[in-house]
Amino acid sequence: MKQEIDTYIDYYNHRRIKLKLAGLSPVEYRLQASQEV
Repeated sequence: MKQEIDTYIDYYNHRRIKLKLAGLSPVEYRLQASQEV
């Protein structure tokens, strides 16, 4: 069960594409935003 949860969290943070985030995953969006500062 823990492995399934870890896999989902990885998907949610690293692979899931959000149109609200300009088509980036949450991690990619945060990295891009931090580089613009």
